[in-house]
Amino acid sequence: MIFSERILKVKPSPTLAVTAMAAQLKAKGIDVIGFGAGEPDFDTPEHIKDAAISAIKSGKTKYTPVGGVPELKKAITMKFKRDNSLEYSPDEVTVNCGGKHSFYNLMQIMLNDGDEVIIPAPYWVSYPDMALLAGGVPVFINTDDASGFKITPEQLKNAITPRTRAVVINSPSNPTGSAYTLDELKALAEVIEKTGIIPISDDIYETIIYDGFKFFNIANVSDEMKRRTIVLNGVSKTYAMTGWRIGYMAGNAEIIKKIETVQGQSTSNPATISQYAAIEAISGDQTVLAHMLIAFDRRRNFIVKELNSIPGFSCRMPEGAFYVFPNVDGVYKLPGWKKVIEKYPDKYKSSSLCAYLMEEARTAVVPGIGFGDDNYFRISFATSDENIKEGMNRIRAAVEKLV
Repeated sequence: MIFSERILKVKPSPTLAVTAMAAQLKAKGIDVIGFGAGEPDFDTPEHIKDAAISAIKSGKTKYTPVGGVPELKKAITMKFKRDNSLEYSPDEVTVNCGGKHSFYNLMQIMLNDGDEVIIPAPYWVSYPDMALLAGGVPVFINTDDASGFKITPEQLKNAITPRTRAVVINSPSNPTGSAYTLDELKALAEVIEKTGIIPISDDIYETIIYDGFKFFNIANVSDEMKRRTIVLNGVSKTYAMTGWRIGYMAGNAEIIKKIETVQGQSTSNPATISQYAAIEAISGDQTVLAHMLIAFDRRRNFIVKELNSIPGFSCRMPEGAFYVFPNVDGVYKLPGWKKVIEKYPDKYKSSSLCAYLMEEARTAVVPGIGFGDDNYFRISFATSDENIKEGMNRIRAAVEKLV
């Protein structure tokens, strides 16, 4: 069988693979605690589900315009004005089949073969592969916990070449939970303004922030940055609507038109019923989300404290999202580590460690190498307090065997 060169460059999503592996073991009756899923463990709020049911009963089950029904586009423009102080017209907004689809479409219309996209690392696992699928070249800027997992203006300046088309800014970040302040975004904007590159602001976790952190994206910096920035968002994380598959983007009307052209030749419109549910989510009662944030914050504080007490672990407190990204380089220096890599040989140490934790601790975590750094792994705390407590106990016991 002959396959395209592009698909041969692309790896399966490690986060989905870990979640699927945990589900398979659970189906066999094996007690596994899954920390891989990037979705809230809460149900979609009732008023949003009611809106979907109403849409079905009223016959709103047919095709819609490719980029979404006008009512949803209007709701999105109102959301940007209400939450972000950004004004967009409906022709500067389009709706896609999830946030992942938004980024994929954007890569398809932006990149020619060999064009570069700057991606800070650690990164969401799909960014590089989506660039590759469009013929692009991902260019990584490495960060670590010492830098708060944030790039500096100097790093950005040094990464830009004549082939650079865009830079990705994911804040709060998956997998690290780190987030940029407005001053930090202004400093990056000073570099970007001197070039022709496009900032891509992935804001999917914008509402999941802690300790009074104030969210901004780079479009807030200036009119020029707003003109050049493409903002990606969706309803998945904020409203516990991962399975509804509604993402959206806002930016230059010409870019949005091209996005709708490629979408018209691939998926056509996002699910009609989901669109009407999204209208209610974005426009309806926002106070129903408070209980999720309270739970996430409680879990975040607990899990960071626990991880920092495990031998060889060092975990930074994230500003947002529902992930922690502990540094486990110290585990690789423990006396028992040699036995781990002998039993679970892999090119990457984080993969060996995660295999060890899966078998020894029955906990499913995602290797850091999938996010671009082998010295870490990702834990999602979008699971119950009971699972987190038990999972931390299991991980601690497994690691202490290596001391």
